[in-house]
Amino acid sequence: MLGTIVKRLGHRPWFAAAARRLVRLDRWLQRRSKGRIVPMNATGVNTLLITTTGRKSGQPRSQPLLFIRDGDDFVVIGSNWGQAHHPAWTANLLADPRCAITWKNKELQATAELVQDEERARLLDALTASWPAYSTYQERAAGREIRIFRLRGI
Repeated sequence: MLGTIVKRLGHRPWFAAAARRLVRLDRWLQRRSKGRIVPMNATGVNTLLITTTGRKSGQPRSQPLLFIRDGDDFVVIGSNWGQAHHPAWTANLLADPRCAITWKNKELQATAELVQDEERARLLDALTASWPAYSTYQERAAGREIRIFRLRGI
């Protein structure tokens, strides 16, 4: 029930603005609990914590993300709530595809691959089925193509 409500609200501009602020709390709780406490999972969506290497700073940067599974891989999308610019974590992955995933109280090492063409279309459909607001975010994104990454365990 809560998941259905949250998915409906996901299309609203005010929801995206509020959620961007709540991401900090979600990230902090996930890091402190090593993935045991994940507030967004209570809404019925699957989340993970991705840690990339900052392309400018070289420092670890963590971000909670919604995801879907495709076989053994995790698939994430850089929607940035429909903002005109790409989220920093996607540029970090393009610069260095190695990352860590915290999921279900486990830390996994992975390599990211930018998904394109037919595979991108297929995975975007699956991502949108999981979080319908992605279609709204694409409309808001001012013409930028939202990046989708496949995270493969190593």
